[in-house]
Amino acid sequence: MTGLAISAHPLLTGTPALIPAHGVGSRKDLPLPFTYLLVGAAVVLVLSFIALVVFWREPRVRDHHGVLLPRFVAAFLNSRVVRAGAAAVSLLLFAVTVAALAFGADDATNPAPYLVFVWLWVGVLAMSLVFGPVWVVLNPIRWIHLGVCRLARVDPDTAILRYRLGYWPAALGLFAFTWLELVAPDRTSQAVLGSAVALFIVMDLLGAFLFGRTWFQWADPFEVLSRLYGALSLLGHRPDRRWVLRSPLAGLEQIPVRPGLLGAVAVMLGSTAYDGFSANPAWFGFSQASPVPVLTQTAGLVAMIAFVIATVSLAGWAGAVLSGTDARGMAAVFAPSLVPIAAGYAVAHYWSLGVYAGQYTLTLLTDPLGTGGDYLGTRHLTPGSALIAPTLVATLQAAAIVLGHVVGIVHAHERAVSRFDRRGALLGQLPMLALMVLYTCGGLLLLFSS
Repeated sequence: MTGLAISAHPLLTGTPALIPAHGVGSRKDLPLPFTYLLVGAAVVLVLSFIALVVFWREPRVRDHHGVLLPRFVAAFLNSRVVRAGAAAVSLLLFAVTVAALAFGADDATNPAPYLVFVWLWVGVLAMSLVFGPVWVVLNPIRWIHLGVCRLARVDPDTAILRYRLGYWPAALGLFAFTWLELVAPDRTSQAVLGSAVALFIVMDLLGAFLFGRTWFQWADPFEVLSRLYGALSLLGHRPDRRWVLRSPLAGLEQIPVRPGLLGAVAVMLGSTAYDGFSANPAWFGFSQASPVPVLTQTAGLVAMIAFVIATVSLAGWAGAVLSGTDARGMAAVFAPSLVPIAAGYAVAHYWSLGVYAGQYTLTLLTDPLGTGGDYLGTRHLTPGSALIAPTLVATLQAAAIVLGHVVGIVHAHERAVSRFDRRGALLGQLPMLALMVLYTCGGLLLLFSS
C-alpha cells in the first residue's frame, strides 16, 4: 500500500531506512491540532465560496490567454533536440524495464517495480503538474507505434475503426493499474508485473493500430492522466499554440468534456482515497481476515470509486434542480473541477514515496540485470530525508488537499456563472460546495488517521 512505512511497503522491503506512514508519524506530528486543521479547512472552503459569490459574478477565464513566455524559453520548450532527447531517455528506461522484467533477478534488487510504480506513476503526476502533459512526448508506446507505421509506410493516423469510446478505455486502464498497485498479490514479482506490462503494451498498440493516434489522446491511461493533471500546470498554449504562463483555471477550462471523463477522474480520486483508507488498521485487519482478501480489497477499491461517481452525480443533479436547468450531463460538466482535488490528494499521499523511493530507484537502476555492475555510479547512493521530515510533510499534505479543493471550488464557480443566471449559479453550486467540504474533511481524516 503506497505511503506505508518503507519497511512495510511492497516495493521497498529491504531498504536501509524508514519513513513514517504517509510521511507523517501520527497526528501529534501535525504543526497544529488536527481538529483545528479540519475545522479550519472547512471554513476556508466556505469563505472562498462566499468571496466568489460576492466578487466573481461574471465568467473570467475563457478570455484569459495568459502571459507570453520569453522567446528563448519558448524556443527551448519547442526544440526538437530537447523533445527528441526526452523521448530517447523514456525509450531507454522502457527498454531497461522490459529487460529487467525478462532477464533481471526476481528479488528486491530489480528496479522494474520502482520504475513502474514510482517513476512512471508518481513521476508522470509530478512532471505533468509542472510542465503540462509531458507523456504525449515521453510515451514509449506512441513512439513504437510511429516507428512501425514509418517502417510499413503507413500514416500513423490511419484508423480501421472510428473512435467513439471517449475516456472510458483510459478510465478502465487507470483502474487496472491502480488495482495492480494496491490489490494484486505478488505485484512486484517478475511473473505478475511482467505479464501486466506485456498485456498493456499489446492492448495499447492494438488500440493504436485500430483507431490511429487518436487512441493515445483519449484512451491511453497515462496520456489521459498526464493531460488531466497537466491542465493544472502554469505552462500552457494559447489558441495560436504559443507558450504562455497561465492560470490553472484556464487549463481546466480546456479539458474536453466527453463520455467517461467523470469515470477517469473518479478513478484518479477514488483510488488515491482507497490507498489511504487501506492503511487503516481496522480495514487492513478486516480485509486480511476475510476468506478471499483479494476480492474484499477489490470491492473496497470499486466502492471508493463508485462513491465518487455517485456523490458527484448526486451533487450535479441537485445543483441542476436548484438552478432550474436540465440535469443531463451536469456531473460531467463539473468533472474537471475534481482534477485539482485529485491532484491535491495525490501530492499529499505520494510525496514521501516519490521523494524517497524516487532516489532509491537510482541505486537499483545502476545494475538493472543484477550482474554486479555499477553503470551509473549510484550503487552507494543514500537517499536524502530532508524533504520527508514529519512536520514539513504534514504541512505540505494539508496545504495540498486544501489548495486542491479551493481551486476546485473556484473552477466550479466559473462553470456555474458561465452556464446559469446569477440566482441559478448561486443555488446550483451549493451541493457541489457541500460535497467538496465533505471530500476535504474525509481526505484529511484518511490521511492523518492511518
